[in-house]
Amino acid sequence: MNKAPNTRQRLVEAAKVSVLEKGFGATSIDELIAEVNITKSGFFYHFKDKGELARALLEDYIEEEEKLLDDIFDRGRDLADDPLQAFLISLKLLARTVEDLPEGHPGCLIATYCYQERLFDHTVRELNRNAVLGWRARFRAIFEDISARYPPREEIDLDVLADMVSTILEGGIVMSKALGTPRILPQQVLLFRNMMRAMFLPDAQLSRAPAAG
Repeated sequence: MNKAPNTRQRLVEAAKVSVLEKGFGATSIDELIAEVNITKSGFFYHFKDKGELARALLEDYIEEEEKLLDDIFDRGRDLADDPLQAFLISLKLLARTVEDLPEGHPGCLIATYCYQERLFDHTVRELNRNAVLGWRARFRAIFEDISARYPPREEIDLDVLADMVSTILEGGIVMSKALGTPRILPQQVLLFRNMMRAMFLPDAQLSRAPAAG
């Protein structure tokens, strides 16, 4: 009873590694079945085609990312009632998390799918789009709480600020991979953290030594 779901998940995991390494187009079914040690008919038992694998792979990745973000930002809120301090703590936790990965962050499937958008059907493209919009909504809600207590120094579109979080994470991953320097991603997260302090903290608090978190 456990064999089928286990094999399906092994296919997803093998595909994830290959797609992040060389892209979806260069990932072949033959390569995956060799990696998982099943027949081609075994692959088609689990996925009717490569497009269905793409959807399963993206859904799995989004779920993992959501769990990671939930854990990190919930921990920040547990450690501070103040929304800005909670966010600053969470950013530090996020930087430490990606820094502790042995080869840096493994990559972002969302970005990979965007780069190769023409390879995917409407369902996959829409799933990808909704994931990005979901992250915008997640961080906008945080920034609404922060700005209600700490009006920003300059007028700012909170959707744009929310998108900046994703941009920094995606861009940090790309730069880390391009330069072979895993430290770039956590450095970018910490720089954004400093920008958030400068943008929202009043002068009296900003002039003090860095606060907890």
